[in-house]
Amino acid sequence: MFDLINSKILVFVPQVYLKLTHHHHLIPFQFLPPLRRSKRNTIESGNVGSIIESQNRRRHQYKTHWHKMSCKVRLMEDGSLDEEPLTLKEIAYQKLCNNLDIFSGCTESGQRSLNAGIVLTNEICDAFLENYQRFHRPLDDRVINLFSDTRRTSLKIVNLRYSTLSSIGLQTLMRHKLFALSMWYCDRITVQSHHLLAHYGDSLRSLELGISSHLLQNAEPHEKEPVDFQLTCPHLRRLVLNGVVMHHRLQFAHLQDLSHLDLTSCVLANFSLEALGMLPNLHTLILFNVWPIANQLHAICCLRRLCTLDISISSSGNGHGTYDLPDQTLVMLMDNLRHLTHLDISGTNLAGNGVATKESTNANTKTEQHFGPTDIPGLASRTQRPLQFLGLYHTAHWACKRHDIPALEVAGDANEQQILTAARYYHDRPVLLTRVLNDLYHLFRFENCKDIHTALDVVLCAMDRHLKFKHMQISGSATLFYIVKGRDRSKFGTLLRNHIIRTLLNGMEMHLTDDTMLRNGYLTLTQFHMPVDVLFEYERLIKILLHGVSKTEQEGFVQRIAIYLLNTLACQVDGRQKLFLGELGVVSTMLTLIKDRLTRSVFDDVMEVAWSTMWNVTDETAINCKKFLDGRGMEYFLKCLNTFPDRDELLRNMMGLLGNVAEVKWLRPKLMTQEFIEVFARLLDSLSDGIEVSYNAAGVLAHIASDGADAWTIKTPTRQHVLERMVAAIQRWNIKSERNINYRSFEPILSLVRCYETPECQHWAVWALANLTQVYPDKYCQLVEQENGIQILTELIEHESPYCEIKRIARLVIEQCDLGMERMVEG
Repeated sequence: MFDLINSKILVFVPQVYLKLTHHHHLIPFQFLPPLRRSKRNTIESGNVGSIIESQNRRRHQYKTHWHKMSCKVRLMEDGSLDEEPLTLKEIAYQKLCNNLDIFSGCTESGQRSLNAGIVLTNEICDAFLENYQRFHRPLDDRVINLFSDTRRTSLKIVNLRYSTLSSIGLQTLMRHKLFALSMWYCDRITVQSHHLLAHYGDSLRSLELGISSHLLQNAEPHEKEPVDFQLTCPHLRRLVLNGVVMHHRLQFAHLQDLSHLDLTSCVLANFSLEALGMLPNLHTLILFNVWPIANQLHAICCLRRLCTLDISISSSGNGHGTYDLPDQTLVMLMDNLRHLTHLDISGTNLAGNGVATKESTNANTKTEQHFGPTDIPGLASRTQRPLQFLGLYHTAHWACKRHDIPALEVAGDANEQQILTAARYYHDRPVLLTRVLNDLYHLFRFENCKDIHTALDVVLCAMDRHLKFKHMQISGSATLFYIVKGRDRSKFGTLLRNHIIRTLLNGMEMHLTDDTMLRNGYLTLTQFHMPVDVLFEYERLIKILLHGVSKTEQEGFVQRIAIYLLNTLACQVDGRQKLFLGELGVVSTMLTLIKDRLTRSVFDDVMEVAWSTMWNVTDETAINCKKFLDGRGMEYFLKCLNTFPDRDELLRNMMGLLGNVAEVKWLRPKLMTQEFIEVFARLLDSLSDGIEVSYNAAGVLAHIASDGADAWTIKTPTRQHVLERMVAAIQRWNIKSERNINYRSFEPILSLVRCYETPECQHWAVWALANLTQVYPDKYCQLVEQENGIQILTELIEHESPYCEIKRIARLVIEQCDLGMERMVEG
């Protein structure tokens, strides 16, 4: 049996909030959803050159800063949201990634080694690395060792994210004469490895060193001493550096093929951008968060071929992004860079204040007469030839809210379209992206977002790409809450629903010690159907919930919602998953919570649900029942009974749990003490929670008595006296009583029906069957039939030992089941 709480029973949490970010924006959450706490429920070769070229076209395309995130979330024809299913090729790679033994073995040192006779083409090798990371496998030196033989493997395009490979692993990769290398959040790669570029960089066309990839910089966050290096990669077409201190001797003139240069957050120090003047093909220059830049503007103006320029700032604090003559400065850039199609001046004052200055009044008047009006004075020359993209996010004087903006696409925070544009374009700028997600959160909370599938896509992508940024995970999870809140789960396809849940768990697992992240994640998970929607990540979620229960503030909201979710998951799963719950320490954790509250004489809903959770995890799981007894569970039972005698729900939960323990024959001797039996006998007369406590007490005693007189090893109370009291209690019960209990199987009850040595035990068993089939015929009549109950009851009626009342009740069960079968036939 297990614990079933009617849906009318709600646990209200007055004025509970979901925290968004470290700024403590709060999402009001009035109450937890109704919780039903129930315990039972039921390899091919090819031309390498052509492969490289095709991969370059298909997957790389010299991705620029302006390249948008690929949209995985789709708006389906029926109005639902989902993701495209995996292709057959992706499924094959997933199988390989999860089963490396198919094509490799492990050396004594733990390194992966390719099996003899296997040769993998470039296309397969590149795709394997990509999918290995995609399916959330740790990519380390052991796996990288698969590619140690460059005669049997071939790598050209390598994108590493959150990899733990070391310099040894990186050298293994670079020996393949890579075409493109991208590294983000690869913390173990240090500046001591930068010599690898000198040895193997000749083949590189694209090099991307993102956040926490310290190949060309010191790992210490405040270290401003430049690393003495030269870019010995003469064929580079695309170069991305992040946070590198540029020394004045750094040469670029030899990089004649360089077309895309991204120096995000780099420190120029004594380095001059004049070094870029000899690059004939440079069309993209990203100087995001590079400051000061005013003294470099003349050098930028000499780069006449630029199509893309980004001189944006993430924060305008300390005067960053503030120019003395903003309108004239922007005019100067426009006059010199006539090929610009993409411009980002976010965080600066270059858009002016929307009002022409005295010095430029005459010039602007003439310009407007020639080109047309604009609310950004410095862009007056582009009114007839608007920019394809203009970044105005958090510019001074709210430039993004002006009307006449000469750009086809604008990143800002004035409306939904601008916010989503910013989210797509700034996907690899985590600090800025966190603010964008914050804006998106406010949009969902206070307004209405129409393009939900795009919003969901950018949130998931941001959280997946920047897992270690805690405040992004907090902002993203808060936004996810409002996206999924109140929407029919059928509106989210299975693949998308799984993606949302997996992304939440990733963030919670990474930031397990942050209560705000746990709170947001737990609340968002309550919007899904438990446990069905989370079974694919059941074990990982249980571990996260156990942390929330045991490691967070006592009586805090995080602990409370964690234990409710844990109980919900425990109540409707099979025996294997219940065993797993016991192995992870659910029983011991619940007992610890109960002990803490007994020590402080505090009764709360956490204590109540702790007993309910143990009731659920002990259902038909003997080893968990033993864990309860071994953990001093009976001692805590007696203390709770004496300390909180008037708590009906608590008493019901405790007796339900002991009913499960009593079903285990080899554990029943531990219940055979005078103290325990007297307590159970006294509870036969309890009116707590209807008949539930009395019913459960009788069930415990019936199972104990079914072991026979020899097993009754105490002198008082006598076995016969207890059995007489049990029968008297049964006769007082209304057979039409509604129940707060549920059964997945009648096997324990039917075993008592066969207990002819003790008819009183049979009496309780047939009454239980009669009550359940009378009140809930649609569910339990079929269960009686399925478990051969009709034949067992018929044998009882024909047997001479049971007294008349037992046989009368048994006939009621058979008659009710016959009626149930007739209803099914008629239906």
